[in-house]
Amino acid sequence: MSNRTFTMIKPDATAKGNTGAILSMINAAGFRIVAMKMTKLSKEKAGEFYAVHAARPFYGELVEFMSSGPITAAILEKDNAVEDFRKLIGATNPAEAAEGTIRKLYAASIGENAVHGSDSNENAAIEGDFFFSKLEQF
Repeated sequence: MSNRTFTMIKPDATAKGNTGAILSMINAAGFRIVAMKMTKLSKEKAGEFYAVHAARPFYGELVEFMSSGPITAAILEKDNAVEDFRKLIGATNPAEAAEGTIRKLYAASIGENAVHGSDSNENAAIEGDFFFSKLEQF
């Protein structure tokens, strides 16, 4: 069990003006933001971040989407962070997400699902380090 996870508020949620509301939900759920920045991924950087999916049929579409506009990247801290954050964001498909979850409230589809959340403690560390140096993590 780890006390840190990584999230990105994706281009769709950013474009719709939902960043503040999503950050409020994260804070209300007891997470502490220990690093955060708004940035725009190049296609190359989006491809690097999602390299684990390179062989999947949706990879090209994912890279296009994730480089289409600004994102907000953040490292969050809380006991049992990965599991608790996955519960807060809900299922990848917003139609299957539980009521009150971020994706139920703010996602439009499986592809435009508002937020990314790390799926393991190991990936949380890798993903956080992709965006933030140790000097940027508090």
